[in-house]
Amino acid sequence: MRSTDTAVSFDAREFLKTVTESPGVYRMFDESGNVLYVGKARRLRQRLSSYFRNSGLNARTQALVGRIADIQVTVTRSETEALLLEQTLIKSLRPPYNILLRDDKSYPYVFLSDRHPYPALEFRRSRQKREDGRYFGPFTSSGAVRESLALMQKIFRIRNCEDTVFAHRTRPCLQYQINRCSAPCVDYIGQEAYRRDLEHAVMCLEGKSDQVTEQLNQEMEEASQALDFEQAAFLRDRIQQLRRLQTSQSVDTRGGDADVFALAERPGGLCISLLSIRQGRVLGSRHHAPDNELDLPAAAVLGEFVSQYYLGQEREIPEEILTSHALDDSELLRAALSEKAGRRIRLAHQVRGHRAQWLELARTNAEQQLATQLAGRQQLSNRFSQLRDALGLDETPSRLECFDISHSQGEATVASCVVFDQDGPVKSDYRRFNIENITAGDDYAAMQQALTRRYRRIRNGEAKRPDVLVIDGGKGQLNMAREVFEAQGIHDIMLLGVAKGTTRKPGLETLYVDTIDRSLSLEGSSPALHLIQHIRDEAHRFAITGHRQRRDKQRRTSTLQDIAGVGPKRRRELLRFFGGLQGVRNASRDDLARVPGISSQLAGQIHQALHG
Repeated sequence: MRSTDTAVSFDAREFLKTVTESPGVYRMFDESGNVLYVGKARRLRQRLSSYFRNSGLNARTQALVGRIADIQVTVTRSETEALLLEQTLIKSLRPPYNILLRDDKSYPYVFLSDRHPYPALEFRRSRQKREDGRYFGPFTSSGAVRESLALMQKIFRIRNCEDTVFAHRTRPCLQYQINRCSAPCVDYIGQEAYRRDLEHAVMCLEGKSDQVTEQLNQEMEEASQALDFEQAAFLRDRIQQLRRLQTSQSVDTRGGDADVFALAERPGGLCISLLSIRQGRVLGSRHHAPDNELDLPAAAVLGEFVSQYYLGQEREIPEEILTSHALDDSELLRAALSEKAGRRIRLAHQVRGHRAQWLELARTNAEQQLATQLAGRQQLSNRFSQLRDALGLDETPSRLECFDISHSQGEATVASCVVFDQDGPVKSDYRRFNIENITAGDDYAAMQQALTRRYRRIRNGEAKRPDVLVIDGGKGQLNMAREVFEAQGIHDIMLLGVAKGTTRKPGLETLYVDTIDRSLSLEGSSPALHLIQHIRDEAHRFAITGHRQRRDKQRRTSTLQDIAGVGPKRRRELLRFFGGLQGVRNASRDDLARVPGISSQLAGQIHQALHG
């Protein structure tokens, strides 16, 4: 049972007498029962004893030990099993003293369906469990996927439309007019020719563009000998485009799948860059800046990050993983990765040839990104200091919140709340509020509802308290915020209203501090004004995104949701078949009955519900 004593009274000596020497996982708790740290050990007693020695601990580890009220251990059969359990617990508990992988987004892929006579190359955010086609990737960013798709569309004229759009075309679209599609939807190209173009595109995605070029050269020669000069010129242009694609590769594109991790560290920050290599092609890079709360050495930070990246997430594990530092317990990690992947995984940090080039490129990316991060932090720190001086505060504010409202003529009103600290946007603390039961288009009532819901929670200690609340909207919205604060009994948070100038151009804003009687104008070049503009624009962006999502969801489903017998699956089939709600509305009873899962009787009910 968890101890209820304070951290100061935790008896480490008595606790260690009962701890086994077996491998396992340990969890450290504070006096409130919150998990502080999760770790693994080959020998639990030996590892835990190291936290309570009289000397040799750095300041952050001492701070951790000072908060310990209880430690719980889980014995495992092997060290590999302990590593897997450790990463599962870190992902679910997210302890503050662990290295945390904050980016949980799935990586994007290029998808090729095998269920259509003229398949498209599509953007997919994650792999589906069902085997319905081929996936290429993962790419490190959606931009890399879209760039690859654009190249394949430009060179090989592969379609990019939805299947429902394809099925209902009667004439070529604009993509055909600008030579980005061969118009298979209206039979301007046969299946065999389209499949050949698609095969070439796939080979390029697999890093085999040289083989494609050789095939096209042969076809060009054959067309020339057959006196088909128009086809020969077409193939010549395609070859030239492929040559430009090949010369743009900056790294030796030999075969192999690998993820390359490089860590860069300077006083004030660290950065881990991931370079993804698939079929010998560099697909791009992604950067992470994990917190190093225990001030661990670089090799330990990188080792924990790599472990959590693969073992704490559902990731595709490539055949090879390269790291800029020799990882602690590298053999253990390699065994765990191999067990999870079901095949042998190579883990290395000393490599030669093209692998050394990959590793050097990852290091360069990490150094560059870290320099950018540190420069950005310095600039943000200056902006916060300038804001302190502009507002006449005794201390530099450490946390700002900003609210904005978005709607379309009163439809699907959404309020946004964004949060900045001295490191920039704190996106994990962003919030949206769906506004209900107000007069359509009443921005004041919308702001009142959002602020009341937010600051009731802050007053009750359920959310962090900001130093300054920024309100986009000028005098009226500032007065509304003041009324909410008075109703909630909040008097220690500064209010800052931002009113756009008469021309609504950036740099001409008027600021109102706490009341409309105290106005402030800053120069357009003021770093304090730049900070206010940044958080205001971010709140505006976040509100618009939420509003569009809510509005589009309502327009897609609100009408069909009210029809008896039309559940989520049938709604999805209807929308997919007709390309959207408007297509469903325009469909006849007979057309509706053609949709899989829709009977003639149900089709009549749907038509009646939509048309009365």
